[in-house]
Order: sequence, then C-alpha cells, then structure tokens
Amino acid sequence: MPIKRLAAAALLAATAVAATVVHAQRPSPPPGPLVNGFLCCNMRTYGDSISDINYDEQGTQIVAVGTPARITGYDFRYFNLQLGGKPQRIKNDYSRNITLHQFAQRYVVTTDPIQKMAAFAPAVRDAIMAGKVMPGMTREQVLMAIAYPVGSENPSLDAPTWRYWRDSWSEFQVQFDDKGLVKTVVGDPVALSRVLAAPAAATAQP
Repeated sequence: MPIKRLAAAALLAATAVAATVVHAQRPSPPPGPLVNGFLCCNMRTYGDSISDINYDEQGTQIVAVGTPARITGYDFRYFNLQLGGKPQRIKNDYSRNITLHQFAQRYVVTTDPIQKMAAFAPAVRDAIMAGKVMPGMTREQVLMAIAYPVGSENPSLDAPTWRYWRDSWSEFQVQFDDKGLVKTVVGDPVALSRVLAAPAAATAQP
C-alpha cells in the first residue's frame, strides 16, 4: 500500500478510536421513570425538539398545556417523549442546576392542567390558552401560560421576580406581590406585546 494511503488509514483509525473513547467517557443519565401524564405548560417546538428557554421564534409551533405526554427515555441533557402521539424531545439548555429527572418532572405532570383550569376565572383561562400573562395570576397559572423560567437565571421559584426571554434580544420579567400573585410584567416592548394580556382582561381572580 502506498505511504499516503497508509497514513490516511492510520489517521482514520486513530479518529475512530478517539471518538469511541470520548463517547465512552460521556456520562449516561441513570434510567428515569417513564411517566405518563400531561404537558405542564405551553411550549414551542422546532418540529421535534423543544428548549427550556421556550423562545417565541419564527418557525416554532405551540404545543398546548395539557397535551397528553409520555416520557420514553433519557439522554445526556434532554428527555424523549410522545406529545399528543408525536415524538419530541425537551432539552435542558439553561436549567442545568437541576437534575435531568427533576427537569423532566417539571414538564410532564401527572395531574391534568386542563382540569385545574376549569376552576379558574374565564379571563385567566383565556390568557393561559393564549400564552399570555396578566396581573392577579398565581405562579402556577404563569407556569401554565408561559412555562418555567430557566434555572440558570432563576435558581428559586419562590423569588419575587421571574426573568424570561421571548427571543435572544427581548427580555421581560414577571413580578409577584407578597401573596404570590402577579403584580406587574415589565420589560422590552416587543416582548410585552407578545406576552402581556390585554388590559381589559387584566383583573385579579381567586
């Protein structure tokens, strides 16, 4: 065999060995519960993949709160599931301060959110289904409407302010009062135009 071909073959073999070693060194998540339940909140998919940042970007589609969900497996930083009978994966891009299993438990819940929503005021139900936030909402209702704020910027869900992004440039913050109800939503005008419910609907609910 010519020297050049020998060198090329040796390089390919070395690359294959290196790839095998890297793959072997990558930690695999322990098996987790393959839960049947419901999607906690309105999430945006890029087709078959959802990120915890939940950007409202062109080309994304909403998967509605309460969609039947079944976890089918876990990988390095995401978990696989069936959402409404379609394969998806939800990626932990910005909440790595929590374990993958805790992350999965946030998004696939065992109590149907739609049943909970039946007890909410009509204006609140409408806002949640539209993916909007309004004053007077509880923390749980905010989560249903616009999902979890990412853990890297919101280490405690008991904090009085939750920081969100609608895209890479448009930030907004949901601020809660002492009772844990939305006091106000502040931020970039573009983000507010997408996420804040119309003032006419903004009345507190029990």
